[in-house]
Amino acid sequence: MQKGNSQQNFLDHLKELRSKLLKSLSFILIAFISLIYFSNSIYEFVAKPLQAFLPENSSMIATEVASPFLSPLRLAFYVSLLISIPYFLNQMWSFIAPGLYKNEKKLSFMILLSSIILFYLGTIFAYFVVFPLVFNFFTSTAPEGVMVMTDIGKYLDFVLSMTFAFSFAFEIPVLIYLALWTGMTSIESLSNKRPYIIVLCFVIGMLLTPPDVISQILFAIPCWLLFEFGLLMGRLIPKEGHSKIKD
Repeated sequence: MQKGNSQQNFLDHLKELRSKLLKSLSFILIAFISLIYFSNSIYEFVAKPLQAFLPENSSMIATEVASPFLSPLRLAFYVSLLISIPYFLNQMWSFIAPGLYKNEKKLSFMILLSSIILFYLGTIFAYFVVFPLVFNFFTSTAPEGVMVMTDIGKYLDFVLSMTFAFSFAFEIPVLIYLALWTGMTSIESLSNKRPYIIVLCFVIGMLLTPPDVISQILFAIPCWLLFEFGLLMGRLIPKEGHSKIKD
């Protein structure tokens, strides 16, 4: 009888999870449909960091027949994903929260909220800080006689990869906090590994950013600072929290 109840509870949880996921997908679809009409305006906004540094008589180009239609539409879809993140995480939170203790709910909610804020801060940092510096560098180093005219599809790929790289990099403090809270590592251990962490930041920056020193530095230095911020936040964890798993 208990086995049957366990199976029934498991199926109920699966049904609830399915409902949460369907609601999240519906929200993304509604957001996407709502943004289709504004897709060209959204692309123009995203293209501003590059267009501000294009030489006179130069512009962005479309080298494929369907690019003028598909590139803005693809961007609208990614924007709909971006703005749907809080709703999706809220659905997952409402699914997980009933099984948590009161103190775990509070900590989990704070981690969830911090993750969302840091993710969007990474997106904002990429758009307002990284892109202007990178595009200024790229356009200013073009050989004389070479007209800079970037394809809109290639530009979108570059912007999306850089945006998501910085957005996820800004989650470093949350990851460090979780590692410290669960007892997977310690402040002293991470502090001793600082030189290796800094080198790792530059290596990851080399892999995720264009092959130029400016982009790598703009990625590596914020990652290092976020690592230091994560250590600072980790010092606020009660000592018993560091050994939670080990105990």
